[in-house]
Amino acid sequence: MFAWGASPFAMTLEVLNRMDRSSFKEALGWIFEHAPWVAERAWESRPFADLNHLHRAMVGEVDRASREEQVALLRAHPDLGTRARLTAASASEQAGAGLDQLTREEFASFTMLNEAYKKKFGFPFLFAVKGSGKREILEALARRTPADADAEFGEALRQVYRIAEFRLRDYLDQES
Repeated sequence: MFAWGASPFAMTLEVLNRMDRSSFKEALGWIFEHAPWVAERAWESRPFADLNHLHRAMVGEVDRASREEQVALLRAHPDLGTRARLTAASASEQAGAGLDQLTREEFASFTMLNEAYKKKFGFPFLFAVKGSGKREILEALARRTPADADAEFGEALRQVYRIAEFRLRDYLDQES
């Protein structure tokens, strides 16, 4: 089975475009956290001309999904800054942002704000952490918690789309 960072070869669009549905789902099912259905449905849009085409196809599948599927996708993500079990992709992303090295005070702030956010919206705070630091993430969490529910739902999906794009860019060999 393919897993983030564990491919035995450089994944290319050429290889993805030749895969059957099952192999495609296995190769890209992790891109959207615990939602392999996104890759499985996007397979129908092959062949992909470039990474952006692939990303748009996957985003389109989430956009067309039911509200229940979208909420389940959001809920599949871990809380930022917690010490919960994480997928390899999430662990790497959070470590890159310094969220694996929080002080006690920072951890307490993340825990408190994450709980308030989840209580209000029904899903964890989502933020594409690549290129950001823990202070910026904590500030975004504090700033977005008072948001309107519909606006925040849209923002959470946009963040998931950014996370997926970062993962695709990291996973695919950009030479092809």
